[in-house]
Amino acid sequence: MTYRCPNCGYVYDEAKGEPHEGFKPGTPWKLIPDDWACPGCAVRDKVDFEPEGDAA
Repeated sequence: MTYRCPNCGYVYDEAKGEPHEGFKPGTPWKLIPDDWACPGCAVRDKVDFEPEGDAA
């Protein structure tokens, strides 16, 4: 599954994770902290991200 930031377009891909943020590949979205800010713009939080693909 992937989740997109509506502000900057950054995409969190569960399969890839986000190693620079401490999330290993395979880290599911539900395990990302609710107060996590977008690493692309730092403006939006997890709750603002929009699911893509099968999650949409």
